[in-house]
Formats: sequence, C-alpha cells, structure tokens
Amino acid sequence: MLRRNIRQRREYLYSKSLEGPQRALFEKKRRIRAALEEGKPIPTELRNEEHDLRRQIDLEDQERQVPKSIVDNEYATATIREPKILLTTSRNPSAPLTQFVKELKVVFPNSQRMNRGGQVISEIVEACRSHDITDLILVHEHRGQPDGLIVSHLPHGPTAYFGLLNVVTRHDIKDRKTMGKMSEAYPHLILDNFSTQVDHTCIVSYAQFF
Repeated sequence: MLRRNIRQRREYLYSKSLEGPQRALFEKKRRIRAALEEGKPIPTELRNEEHDLRRQIDLEDQERQVPKSIVDNEYATATIREPKILLTTSRNPSAPLTQFVKELKVVFPNSQRMNRGGQVISEIVEACRSHDITDLILVHEHRGQPDGLIVSHLPHGPTAYFGLLNVVTRHDIKDRKTMGKMSEAYPHLILDNFSTQVDHTCIVSYAQFF
C-alpha cells in the first residue's frame, strides 16, 4: 500500500511538472493560429519555430487544441467508473448535523455514511484509498448549523470547500404530508455561467458525484 502511494505520488508530481511546458507550447500555437486567421505577420520570436508549430496545428483536432490539466487526468475515468462516496462529519457532531448527513446520503447516489468517532483525517483517507473510495465528503457545522462541505477526490485530489448557507432539512419542515416522501432519483444538475478555469474545476468535481 505504501509503495503504491509513493509511486502514484511520483506520477502525479511528474504530470504536474509537465503542465508548464504544455501551457507555454499552447500559447505559442495560439499566437500563430491567431496571426494566420487575421492575416498578420508571424511574431518575430516565433519565426524559427513556425514550421514545427504549424505542422502540429495541422494535426490537432478540437480535443487536442486545449491543453489538459492534472484535474482532467484525475477525472478521466469519471464517465466509465461508478463513484463511491464516503460521508462523514466533524468530531462530536450535533443532532442537526447528523440528520443532515443522513439526508445527504439519499442525495448522493452510491454513498455511504460513517460515524467519525475519534478517527483522524489521515486514517480516514487511508481507509478510503484501500477500499477504492473515489470521493470523501466531510461535513462541518457551526453552533449546530451545517455550514460547509470539504470534498476531496481520491487518491490525489483536488480538494474543494463549498459553503452552506441557511440549511433547512426535511425535519425542519413541519408539514410532512404536503412534503411527501424523499425521492431517490438521480438529480438533474443546472450549472450556468461557469466560464473560468476554477468554475470548470468545480463543475467537474461536483458532477463526479452523480
């Protein structure tokens, strides 16, 4: 287990180190492509590399035009592998937080809930890795009110924090008959106006749950 973690960590760091040169090469090809489309001269500093860069541009399709980041590699198997999600809480959770996590278990398909107890984060992460858990969700609270989700994609991340405001659980709604039973159907996600790279990372990490 330890050797596998060391090997995967080295692979991750190596892939991360390649992002800088790939981004620089993408910027050069983008400038040449823009000059050709606008009918402008090739930038002086790129004329020595023009022949090789134009050959690479001719061989590229839409998938290859934009460089892939390490985040894309982490979620490469998201569409062919069912997610396995572990839900847990901060230590000594209150009754409202425990109830909220129970409801999250119904929201996220293929999820299971674990009582935190006295376990530290490193022990939980190692247990998730050994059981092929794809995502770990840690639910936090402030004075008995759920206020945040820490989402970590395993084995190497990324990790994101989502804030929660004015959480209302089913048990807070008094009219139970009108509310009906809680549906277990997969939800439809509406993600609009997400245009930046950070937005794209959030979309990918959130859509991975379903």
